[in-house]
Amino acid sequence: MTTLDLVPGMITTREKLVKAYGGSVYSGGIVPAKRSNMVFVYSDPAVGEKFGYTFDGQAEDDEFGTLYLYTGAGGEGDQEFVRGNKTLLDTATNGQQVHLFVADSRVPGKKEVRQRYIGQVALDPIEPYEVRWSPVGEGGSRRIIVFRLRPAEGAELLLLEQDALRPAARTTVIELSLEQKLAKLPTQSGTKGKKTEQHSTPETTAHITGGRRKVRRREGQLVKAFESYLEEAGHSFKSFQITIEGEPGALTPDVYDATDHVLYEAKGQTTRNNVRMAIGQLADYRRHLHDGDKLRVAVLLPSEPTPDVKDLLAAQRIALVYRTEDGFDGFPVPAVPGQAPVGT
Repeated sequence: MTTLDLVPGMITTREKLVKAYGGSVYSGGIVPAKRSNMVFVYSDPAVGEKFGYTFDGQAEDDEFGTLYLYTGAGGEGDQEFVRGNKTLLDTATNGQQVHLFVADSRVPGKKEVRQRYIGQVALDPIEPYEVRWSPVGEGGSRRIIVFRLRPAEGAELLLLEQDALRPAARTTVIELSLEQKLAKLPTQSGTKGKKTEQHSTPETTAHITGGRRKVRRREGQLVKAFESYLEEAGHSFKSFQITIEGEPGALTPDVYDATDHVLYEAKGQTTRNNVRMAIGQLADYRRHLHDGDKLRVAVLLPSEPTPDVKDLLAAQRIALVYRTEDGFDGFPVPAVPGQAPVGT
């Protein structure tokens, strides 16, 4: 058995890693090395672009620090939690170490790719993955699993400027049907999936780099309750995925009420700063949506805001819907004067 110390920044090859730790040279981007109780994850954004997505790379740091996005396996059809994807998801509960590599360059005279070692990572314990959609054919789309990787406890990652998420080649808007928006992928115990900021518990405590953090899920609870309310009212709802040319990542509005042609942005706290953020998000979203000039927009809040915040929304011609003990005040959103009734 060959000895090979894993040091962030080192350049190696799959072949050398197999000799030292086990696994396989030809088993895709997620490779279990059972002999060493490790899983090797190989990221190659250039390969992803061939399949229509650019989801791999270092995202902007958030309140929990460094975040690296990694696209799951499966070049055709909807991606599922099978084979490599299941292997990676299972590391959240089975104790296997996960080590991240990024394609660096070709080995001279060979097809083999050099691998640059980033460091030991772990799935984000709050949101281990998110679902994205990749365009397919004329108006179609397929589900993509995007894993959310954080530095493992006590580990440091060595990420370079070129490891940042790549910008989208073009602006696209993918309409997500009710089935797509609500579709649930199976997860293992100890992990929780997320659909458009939907979570069933009010707060979760998790171990993330930097210590124990409490992640409040009020916004997800609010969205889920409002969607149930829409269903009871007989309204059809969905969402969108918006990618912007020249920018990384994707935008996903909270709820689009297709029956009344209203786009909602939810906030988990009824504060001025949250409402101001929602106003900006709605202005951004509607520019990219079909019939955006006719689209009505609304802010969804967990309780009634102050009178001046109400005046702020009214001045921007943005409707207000907030949760009460009996349901949601402000729903349905009143028609804009001069606008044709819904359904005409």
